[in-house]
Formats: sequence, C-alpha cells, structure tokens
Amino acid sequence: MSKCAAIQMASGPSVSSNLLEAEKQIAEAVKIGAKLVALPENFAMMGDRETDKVKIKEADGAGPIQKFLSSTAKRYGVWIVGGTIPIAGDDGNKVRAACLVYNDQGERVARYDKQHLFDVNVPESDEVYRESDSIERGDELLVVDSPFGKLGIAVCYDLRFPEFFRTLVTQGMEILIIPSAFTSRTGQAHWEVLLRARAIENLCYVIAPNQGGFHLNGRKTFGHSMIIDPWGVILDCYKTGAGFVAADIDLDKLAKVRGAFPVLEHRRFHCG
Repeated sequence: MSKCAAIQMASGPSVSSNLLEAEKQIAEAVKIGAKLVALPENFAMMGDRETDKVKIKEADGAGPIQKFLSSTAKRYGVWIVGGTIPIAGDDGNKVRAACLVYNDQGERVARYDKQHLFDVNVPESDEVYRESDSIERGDELLVVDSPFGKLGIAVCYDLRFPEFFRTLVTQGMEILIIPSAFTSRTGQAHWEVLLRARAIENLCYVIAPNQGGFHLNGRKTFGHSMIIDPWGVILDCYKTGAGFVAADIDLDKLAKVRGAFPVLEHRRFHCG
C-alpha cells in the first residue's frame, strides 16, 4: 500500500511563481507520507494566450522546468508525474504538451505527449479553445512500471475517449493518472462522472490533479482534484484553490476487485 497525492493549482503566467507553489504543495504532500505526487496540466504556466507556452518551450531533456522536476523529485525522495510542460516539437511554432515522469532519484523514466487536443466551442458560452494552434499531438501510449503499480498516463481532453483507456488497461494499467485543466463549465457537467466511469469500467485507481480557480488570463478552471478507487468511490477531493488530495493505493484491493468482478475478462470487443 502506497500513499499518492494529486496537486491542485491555479497557475498564472509567471513560471517562477508557479514552480514555488508547486514545490510548496509537493513538500506538504510528502509530509503526510506521499510517495508519488502528480501535478496538473500546465502547472508551470497558464499565460494570457494559448501561444504563450511556445515562448517558454524547452528542448527535450534540458531546461529550467525539467530541472525543477528532477531536482524536486530527488530532494524530497518522491516520484513526480509532472503535469504537462511545453517541449519543442517538429513545428517551431508549436510545442508538445509533454507529461514527464521522474523517480525518487530524480531520473526521468517516461514521457507521454497529449494526444487529443481541445479544439472546441463550449456549448452555451462564448468559450472557444483551439489547442492545435499551439500544440502538436502525440501518437504513443504510455504505461510505466513503478513501485506503486503500473501507471497509465493521459492528459485532460484524453478523458473523453474511452477506447484510449481500454487500450491502456490491455497494456497492464492499474493506476490512471490524468493531469488536467478542465474548464469550470465542462468540469461542472462532466469531470466527476467521466473520472468515475474510467475507474469503474477499467477497474483501476484514478489520480486526477486539476487546475482549480481563477487565473490571471480570465479563465476559470473547475478544480475538484480527486483520487478514486477501482469501485468508483471518491477517496479524496479538493474543491477549489491550491492544495492537494491524498489516498492510499492498495494493489491487493485492486486485485481482489478484479478477481471477484472480472468484467475485464468478459469483454467481447477489444481496442488496440
């Protein structure tokens, strides 16, 4: 059994300020015994415009945000799932929204690039998002071994595509970690129900760090970061503002649930 945590932030345009806040929350989570900590999407910056992230992009393997994640993981002896940060891609005018995973020695062990890009007009509002204007989509899935179980990594809008997670569970996923920046409006409608559905249908734990609050760019994100067990029970939830949730991840419990309720073995159709 291992205690894991999901950090909630209301990131702004200052990278240095956001990193200070992220470290503060990580340190507090470690104090209560967290061995794995997950940060939200865009934890290092939410700028005035979507394209602001391109200005702070880093080469893969080098840069101040990546150095922060590595050094913080090593300093606190904790695994860190680093939300998303802008990593240079093939198009100089865009970035990859990369989720980097570091072990407790500060070594990077995995990278996932967000695949589903949020290009939508939010119904009954004037909110318009076009992530593809500044982000290149990824094309590889990620399930990574860890001391806590097999981690499947997804990001925000990926949550709406159930076949994505069926493929991850086929690859062994036991714990889904999904850093997000869900809007307030879409979060109110869909955040909890989608997270619990992913946990229930895949019989896995879900760790969901979200942006939560008012941002200097005028955007409002939903918050309600949470950790959910394989039966769909919310183990902890943090509604708004900066903070974190934490809960024990019990792989023996997961195995018992999957054994007693073998829905994954009853599938007639398979993805991937």
